[in-house]
Amino acid sequence: MKLGKKISGGRYHKSSKKKKHSLAKPPRIVKIKERKNKILRTRGRNKKTVLLNENKINIIDKKTKKSKVVEIKNVSETPSNRFLARQNILTKGAIVETELGKAKITNRPSQEGNVQGVLVG
Repeated sequence: MKLGKKISGGRYHKSSKKKKHSLAKPPRIVKIKERKNKILRTRGRNKKTVLLNENKINIIDKKTKKSKVVEIKNVSETPSNRFLARQNILTKGAIVETELGKAKITNRPSQEGNVQGVLVG
């Protein structure tokens, strides 16, 4: 039988219409520039701070257990998509070059209002 049809030939109907809360938001791309963020109103009158641009990262050194804010030079590699590294887009898991060395981004900058990372190697 054709897709979306019953054995008898009748059609299946949707149980409900699409609601605004179930629609997807457009993707936010975080680039390396001077800090720029945006405050979004979320469900239940809550607020979410999202990044659009950022040039600093909070690095946590696992050995000394201290954090430091340093500047991001560029994105050296992104395991999820190599084209994101070419465009210097910050995503979770991306390896960036900083003043202290290479660091891996551990949070989701497009969902949160900052960039966190740990030193690699």
